Amino acid sequence: MKKNMGTIDIAIRLVIAAIVVILYFTHVISGTIAIILLIFAGVFILTSLLSFCPLYLPFGISTRGKK
Repeated sequence: MKKNMGTIDIAIRLVIAAIVVILYFTHVISGTIAIILLIFAGVFILTSLLSFCPLYLPFGISTRGKK
């Protein structure tokens, strides 16, 4: 699994995930939409920790800088 996410991409995903979690725990979002957003937040956190996004592969996208 080759890393294909740069630091800015990772930071944006982590910030979005944190916002969703904060909105959930402050009861701003609830119900089905909250569960769906929490699942997306979990995926964002997982892909950020791995620095790999499987959706980038078919399109040949990489946000990592060139070496």
